Amino acid sequence: MLTDSYDQSNVPNVKPSAKSLILDLLQSLRGRSMPVRALVEAGALFGLAENGVRVALARLLARGLVERDEPGRYRLAASAQPVSRRVGGWSSSDARALRWSGDWIGAFVHALPRGDRPARRRDARALAFLGFAELEPGLFVRPDNLRGGVSAVRGELYELGLDTDARVLVLGQLDEKSEARARRLWDGAALVRGQREAREELERSSARLPRLRGESAMVETFLVGGRAIRQIALDPCLPEAIAPESERRALVAAMREYDREGRARWSEFMSAHDAPHRSAPANLAGLSGEARAAALGHARGA
Repeated sequence: MLTDSYDQSNVPNVKPSAKSLILDLLQSLRGRSMPVRALVEAGALFGLAENGVRVALARLLARGLVERDEPGRYRLAASAQPVSRRVGGWSSSDARALRWSGDWIGAFVHALPRGDRPARRRDARALAFLGFAELEPGLFVRPDNLRGGVSAVRGELYELGLDTDARVLVLGQLDEKSEARARRLWDGAALVRGQREAREELERSSARLPRLRGESAMVETFLVGGRAIRQIALDPCLPEAIAPESERRALVAAMREYDREGRARWSEFMSAHDAPHRSAPANLAGLSGEARAAALGHARGA
């Protein structure tokens, strides 16, 4: 039960699932472990029953997404680390984009059997995390403006689960018609609107936090911070020629400040359970599975 009066209608995505809560808490530890009792107590903050948390933990263990560190303690498994690193790198995401030369990176993805849903989900997730959009059937593109160039993008795609048979290479100047179509694959206005809304929610929450105590502040920072981090982690980092960059940079800066507040609110709880955290726990539901195209601002009907 929350320790003080708190209107949860202020905050989006009020109740995480037991599965997403476990993954989100362990993700904040960056490879360290947390005891089961801490996961259970954290679940209670969001109205999750102890049995539900334990069942979700057992299922995540069976799927290989978490692993035992020592008796009674768990951490993210190696299979979950690529996504964790990607999400955990949100604070430096505003430095990922370089000046765009006009070239594109293309990923040629082989059609997979309809029955191979896990592989299809892995491909979709990897491409979504790196901001690719489908230009032609089987050809996904993004501007070649990320630090490290095509070799870094290729490596991260494969690490995130893209089929290694997929070819990832630089595409030179597209023909005029394809260039125009490619630039319309992302809805720049929707991206900017989402970034602005997330930043404004961080600002409103920061103003509320001094009036909240204990568990209420923990819940607030978990939910509001998670929304902003999802927005950042799924942002395609487009060049100025396609979508304005200033709002994205402002959101990252605001989230850095908010993360410090979140860590302070969770510090006593995490320290009491010998689980020192490097970032504030945040509700990242959806990032551990297939990323949704809507979060990337892909234009409909492009």
